[in-house]
Amino acid sequence: MKILDRIKTLEQLKPALYQKDFFLTWEKSDDDLKAILEVAGILKQMREANISPRVYDSGLAVSIFRDKSTRTRFSFASAANLLGLAVQDMDEEKSQISHGETVRETANMISFLTDFIGIRDDMFLGEGNKYMRKVGSALDEGSKEKVLSSRPGIINLQCDMDHPTQSLADLAHLKNQFGSLEALKGKKMVMSWAYSPSYGKPLSVPQGIIALMTRFGMNVELAYPEGYDLIPEIVKLAGTNATRSGGSFIISHSMDEAVKDADIVYPKSWAPFHIMQKRTELLKNKDSRGLNELEQQALLNNAKFKDWEYTAERMQLTKNQDALYMHCLPADISGVSCKEGEVEADVFEKYRIQTYHEAGYKPYIIAAMMFANKYENPAAVLQNIFKRKLKRELCQ
Repeated sequence: MKILDRIKTLEQLKPALYQKDFFLTWEKSDDDLKAILEVAGILKQMREANISPRVYDSGLAVSIFRDKSTRTRFSFASAANLLGLAVQDMDEEKSQISHGETVRETANMISFLTDFIGIRDDMFLGEGNKYMRKVGSALDEGSKEKVLSSRPGIINLQCDMDHPTQSLADLAHLKNQFGSLEALKGKKMVMSWAYSPSYGKPLSVPQGIIALMTRFGMNVELAYPEGYDLIPEIVKLAGTNATRSGGSFIISHSMDEAVKDADIVYPKSWAPFHIMQKRTELLKNKDSRGLNELEQQALLNNAKFKDWEYTAERMQLTKNQDALYMHCLPADISGVSCKEGEVEADVFEKYRIQTYHEAGYKPYIIAAMMFANKYENPAAVLQNIFKRKLKRELCQ
């Protein structure tokens, strides 16, 4: 679709994203989510057409990563730079937080000339999303009391509940692969647990996937060995979403049965809900011995399910023996990144480039979240950007 046509499509939507933080996809309307996809697509096409979408002459985007990251860290930096913002990654070890500085104080001190704050906090179950909202509350006060000239928008770069930049990038990838959001209706998507030699992988990716994809009429199946449950409230939400959208949502405990006739397969390890609850308490108490014991227990339990690997044989069970393989990356690739893992090496290699394309939507999704937060009428602003045709690459 041409850029101007996409802008016209965006004009038909009625998003309510202006000056709103982006915490969870299920807090946003269908028009909100569709608007993010359209703005992301427009920004992507503009860059490919050498049109600069810079809307800032100065300003800062601050990232706070309380867990390790490659794709999301660089996607946030790329998104901010795309719109003209400088980026500062906050290192909490080098801040005054270790000396007792409060969330309320930190949030304001880093925000004097800041336009956006991106936060990843997925280590503590029940705490990550709560922390982001504490930052938001502190910024509200700073803005109200005129400490801050403008209130920065917050973007959830992954928490204990959701990973919205990932799930929306995945949705953008699916939209591109199948042609439209409407074409996703009736498609079978399997979000499956898969074996990993590590134990503490967050729940937010599978939760984000089942909560988002069930909103678009897809037949979503969540597969995992018994005992590897997700947060119950989010699982319930997925069922409600499926009923409303005309799709379906079921839970199964057999990878072979789940992948039969699947259009899309997403094999991804996660830690059981009850294990993450225990882990959170141990982390809070700084109980290193307890953490080590829990890890050994969890790894022994994981080892019972090494056969939960996406293999060539399982791929043959999918629709046309060629379901779209998806992963947030990095995948645990058997014989490559680990001895035994989530996916067979040959299977991953077949779809490797497609997973890179999948990941490539994330910078644009994040930029779209920033853009929609900044402008009440993003379609009009994008039209003006298109008309000015300012080159991104000045010499060609």
